[in-house]
Amino acid sequence: MAENEWLNGYLEAILDVGSERNGSRQKKPISSNTFKHNNMEEILRLEIHKEKLFSPTKYFVEEVVNSFDESDLHRTWIKVVATRNSRERNNRLENMCWRIWHLTRKKKQIAWDDAQKLVKRRVELEKGRFDAAEDLSELSEGEKEKGDINTSESHHVISRINSDTQIWSDEDKPSQLYIVLISMHGLVRGENMELGRDSDTGGQVKYVVELARALANMKGVHRVDLLTRQITSPDVDSSYGEPIEMLSCPSDAFGCCGAYIIRIPCGPRDKYIPKESLWPYIPEFVDGALSHIVNMARAIGEQVNAGKAVWPYVIHGHYADAGEVAALLSGTLNVPMVLTGHSLGRNKFEQLLKQGRLTKGEINTTYKIMRRTEAEELGLDTAEMVITSTRQEIDEQWGLYDGFDIQLERKLRVRRRRGVSCLGRYMPRMVVIPPGMDFSNINAQDSLEGDGDLKSLIGAAKSQKRPIPHIWSEIMRFFVNPHKPMILALSRPDPKKNVTTLLRAFGECQALRELANLTLILGNRDDIDDMSSSSSAVLTTVIKLIDKYNLYGQVAYPKHHKQPEVPDIYRLAAKTKGVFINPALVEPFGLTLIEAAAYGLPIVATKNGGPVDIVKALHNGLLIDPHDQKAIEDALLKLVADKNLWLECRKNGLKNIHCFSWPEHCRNYLSHVQHCRNRHPANCLEVMKPAPEEPMSESLRDVEDLSLKFSIDVDFKANGEMDMARRQHELVEILSRKANSINKSIVSYSPGRRKVLYVVATDCYNSNGSPTETLSLTVKNIMQVARSRSSQIGLLFLTGLCLQETKEVVNSCPTNLEDFDALICSSGSEIYYPWKDLGLDDDYEAHIEYRWPGENIKSAVMRLGKIEEGSEHDIAQCPSASSFQCYSYSIKPGAKVRKVNDLRQRLRMRGFRCNVVYTHAASRLNVTPLFASRSQALRYLSVRWGVDLSSMVVFVGEKGDTDYESLLVGLHKTVILKRSVEYASEKLLHNEDSFKTDEIVPLESTNICAAEGYEPQDISAALEKLGVM
Repeated sequence: MAENEWLNGYLEAILDVGSERNGSRQKKPISSNTFKHNNMEEILRLEIHKEKLFSPTKYFVEEVVNSFDESDLHRTWIKVVATRNSRERNNRLENMCWRIWHLTRKKKQIAWDDAQKLVKRRVELEKGRFDAAEDLSELSEGEKEKGDINTSESHHVISRINSDTQIWSDEDKPSQLYIVLISMHGLVRGENMELGRDSDTGGQVKYVVELARALANMKGVHRVDLLTRQITSPDVDSSYGEPIEMLSCPSDAFGCCGAYIIRIPCGPRDKYIPKESLWPYIPEFVDGALSHIVNMARAIGEQVNAGKAVWPYVIHGHYADAGEVAALLSGTLNVPMVLTGHSLGRNKFEQLLKQGRLTKGEINTTYKIMRRTEAEELGLDTAEMVITSTRQEIDEQWGLYDGFDIQLERKLRVRRRRGVSCLGRYMPRMVVIPPGMDFSNINAQDSLEGDGDLKSLIGAAKSQKRPIPHIWSEIMRFFVNPHKPMILALSRPDPKKNVTTLLRAFGECQALRELANLTLILGNRDDIDDMSSSSSAVLTTVIKLIDKYNLYGQVAYPKHHKQPEVPDIYRLAAKTKGVFINPALVEPFGLTLIEAAAYGLPIVATKNGGPVDIVKALHNGLLIDPHDQKAIEDALLKLVADKNLWLECRKNGLKNIHCFSWPEHCRNYLSHVQHCRNRHPANCLEVMKPAPEEPMSESLRDVEDLSLKFSIDVDFKANGEMDMARRQHELVEILSRKANSINKSIVSYSPGRRKVLYVVATDCYNSNGSPTETLSLTVKNIMQVARSRSSQIGLLFLTGLCLQETKEVVNSCPTNLEDFDALICSSGSEIYYPWKDLGLDDDYEAHIEYRWPGENIKSAVMRLGKIEEGSEHDIAQCPSASSFQCYSYSIKPGAKVRKVNDLRQRLRMRGFRCNVVYTHAASRLNVTPLFASRSQALRYLSVRWGVDLSSMVVFVGEKGDTDYESLLVGLHKTVILKRSVEYASEKLLHNEDSFKTDEIVPLESTNICAAEGYEPQDISAALEKLGVM
């Protein structure tokens, strides 16, 4: 009954608050009936959206919903009904009790549904891994023979992975390497880093900056670029708006250009955007980064490679957003990609669900977890190697993903070593390389023993040999006795850093309070109220706990510190014979633990994550359960009280710290990158140099220099005696005769000639999936507008149709195939050039072939594409629309098939890496290579032809195929032709658990304009708005 008394009190409190607030808003009295229908929902809705104001109503409702069983609520409701009278208050209490009871039941049902979905996903994951393992478990006799006898032959197809990676050395190594690192979010600069300023500017920023510097100092590395977002917001320092910042000076000794921060503009130029809101602007960043890399590859090639472009040795993405950027750049340039997750979305999602404070929907709304997870999955699809800090990150975090299974990865590695087919499966290699540290600012005195006496440093001014650091004064002014050992914690004011548990442990342990002081370095702040809700909540709790335990004079919590002052903070703790502690709930690595060890501090650290490996390597501290307050007390007391143990931990840390130096890290890093490049195809991408305007005859004389490779049968002599001049003359005559035979002039297009490219990408189909007459009219009208504006405008056709269907559509227009510069067919898997006798781009075909499962995926798609209750005839192969690089499947009308995300997920679980696109108004499914898509094909042509992406205009409908959204974003201009598309495939795009369109396409963009229709005047008006030629 006691619980019911509390419950009744909460309900009465809610009622009182509701009455007061309602009375302040309106002067008219409200009836019971009005309250029953409106007031409760109104109060709850208004209060939930006032995040920064304390809400009594929200507080009491949360207490009721989270603290009481529904049976208690039901009993209270029965009691209220039994004792009610004519008083309005009792009627309102009865109604409110009934509503909250149902709210509690609904909350339980949501939690149950989420748990069921999680279980279902895990079952499907296990089934997918079982299917893949079963396919790979036995080697056929032919495979055994191939593995035993013809290993050398398979080596030419794909290089084997050796188990013994060669360590990077100064001898016999590649030289003039160009390395690209990407860290997109946060505030990134080389000096005076504002670490802890917000949740996006933390250890990752410091890590990538120091990694760039360290790699640039390695022999053989020519240049390192660290790409990040350019920020010109008045809310941040102007240095973040500088396009280029030098991190390290060029070295004449190594022939190195140095390391640089390159800031790429994307999204609103005048806003600092948190990482959760950056997702719609990633394609812009990709396009800007691509332009920079291509220009840099040319420049380096001119310097050191006889004019031939020097493509990046590796593209390394840090965190999920940069991982997606690196994946798209890797697919465009066909260079190896490396991924470092730093913090993983699935792990965070499960931790937040376990806390029970937020529902699945609230977690996704706040943190964009689904969008982040898909970016991490794409990174796994593309990466040659994933760098982790610890084994725990591999086993317990990456193992949660569809795209990685450690057992399957090992089986595939064994098969590659044997030269046996992997049956189209692929898994990235996971490599543990602990982060490095810069020891250059640590002098010999920091390693000396017995320097813990502060008397000579903080005594009388006349006895001081040198002034003490400013930060020491800032910290010591908090203490009554600054000579006591200092327990130091340094982190962001983030709930997961668990600082409040540390403070409770210190406050409740009298022995620890008598023996030591506590210093909390929790970022920088001016006003707690101006900070994010989570940070302000942590700092408010810290101040309250200090007051609760009366820790004044024993706890320091300075408001500000600069990044160069952090070493002085470690030195102060070491001189007092103190201890460093990291009590985080989960710590992916724990770079501060290494920093503390380098200054001679023993450590106490969480047992969840990277600190396990650090303590194992350094032997300089103790591990604790971050949820166990008593364990934290005991570990700290043990190290502070036992001076012999403290000294032993200090010695061990200083002795073993070299394992985490940056040179050691870079040697391991470059060794593994070189190792993974052995199985990656060589980059054959050539950049076409812009050709000056010239008569057609002059252009044809240099046709070979332009690498156009026309497929024309020239009747050369059998003995090949024709000289070059005669050969060029014959070539010109044959081309002229061919042009005359079809009564048209020769197409005067060559790569580099076009100033602007118009791209027709409208997906116009009827309900049966057949192209409509609107598509022909759209092509005709766009071509008419292009011709009326300039002769330097080229035309591309970008479609999910196969080549034969595309030809039929073009032939139905009053145009010729040769009017198009390229036909990009089958959802971006094939590129044909009408001006080359409709020749297929063989380079592009080889470019996208990597990791294509080929025949191994044909039957899997039909099996996995239909849902459980669907018919086996819902999906059938469509041979007439299929090709080597695109498998097409017909979808039966009304068939129950999986949406794009579900199908891609099930393919990933089995080790298949590819793209799936529903087209033809959801009546056809195209399965293409991972690196093939319509948006990626445009990037490929941009590089090959030297046409800037901002000079492309893509014409789309208001809806389209399931890859439609990717055509709306990027640096190119997009014109949406209203009423041009009647039937589309969007119903098979997103499921209820996937991310939404506004996480892919920005709500407002100056590059997107809608035309009122698809008539020439509508198109011209839209182009005028965009400022396009």
